Amino acid sequence: MRYNKGFDVDSVLEMLRIVNEKYQEGSPEDEAIRIAAVALFYVREIQKLDDYREFFRSFYTPAIDYIVVSQTFATREEADAWLASGKAREGERVRIAGEGFRVIPERKGTGLRFLRTPLPEELMKKHPPDAE
Repeated sequence: MRYNKGFDVDSVLEMLRIVNEKYQEGSPEDEAIRIAAVALFYVREIQKLDDYREFFRSFYTPAIDYIVVSQTFATREEADAWLASGKAREGERVRIAGEGFRVIPERKGTGLRFLRTPLPEELMKKHPPDAE
């Protein structure tokens, strides 16, 4: 499913109304559609629509589009120098010689280290989705 970041709330509410006309008033379907419509209306009324759009985006965005690589290094030596420089932050995702890593705390000590953590595109190459 492709995310439409500029979805029009009024159009969505109108579509819910049209769909709801197909169901008998008081039915479980009628109740579910009304709850969804009122929830969306509420989010707009309390001026949290931007927050909802971000939540919706993160909910439906595939990991391959969601994970951000903060640094790319040609060699492990370059990556280690960056790590030692103090610029790295825990949790950052980096690419070293084409492979993904996460910056994590050292087991013993106060520094940081790299943990091999394949990036989504690596996993897609290794385990492609079934073609249907």
